[in-house]
Amino acid sequence: MDTSEPVVMTSEPRPGVLLVTLNRPHVRNAVDRALAGALDSALTRLEAEPSLAVGVLSGAGGHFCSGMDLKAFPDQGVPLVADRGLGGLTRARIRKPLIAAVEGAAVAGGFELALACDLITASDTAFFALPEVARGLIAAEGGAVRLPGRLPYHVAMELLLTAAPLPAADAARYGLVNRLTPEGGALDAAIALAERVQAHSPDAVHVTKRVVQDTRGLDDHTAYTVQDPLSAPVFTTRAAAEGARAFTEKRPPAWSR
Repeated sequence: MDTSEPVVMTSEPRPGVLLVTLNRPHVRNAVDRALAGALDSALTRLEAEPSLAVGVLSGAGGHFCSGMDLKAFPDQGVPLVADRGLGGLTRARIRKPLIAAVEGAAVAGGFELALACDLITASDTAFFALPEVARGLIAAEGGAVRLPGRLPYHVAMELLLTAAPLPAADAARYGLVNRLTPEGGALDAAIALAERVQAHSPDAVHVTKRVVQDTRGLDDHTAYTVQDPLSAPVFTTRAAAEGARAFTEKRPPAWSR
């Protein structure tokens, strides 16, 4: 008799990329305490290992994530990791880019996990939803905070207030999805984007993300005062010099990682 604990998440390092897969397909990859801890550990690894430049987050079994595991909720409570939100991701400030590969359902906290990523690929049969109001709750892990800035205001409010689903094709039309693929193609599209991002200078990629994060919502004058101390050191790196030489010599840059 096999008494081993089920593997709730897998992580696979590839050149420059960490592929993280939620693995509770019997509950559409709903996040319980064990999965939250595993996801947090994977993201900690992504941040810590210099050889990893980009993370890709997907779900096993044809669905991305159905959010918090409500069956486990009465016993376990909200599956937080420290004070960093659902699965240690929705409120974490991940320095490296993250790409969500969405098949099937990305609802409730699952949608909020996708919103916490920097890029989203989705199959044309996927859908997004924030049904919290229908459960007497609110989208408190980033849905109500992020969504009105990613969609037209009235569209975001309809999703938040009515719990209506948003098909992936409509999400792509509004610019919420970067790549729309046939069913089963979201992960390949996400990996292709990740490989393109990780081919660039890590300093340029990571500082660009931090500048965007730290200046959102600021007026231009204030934003420049935040941006300049972050961006100025990038211009003095070996990677910047190599990028300039490669451009003038009309060759690919040989980044030093």
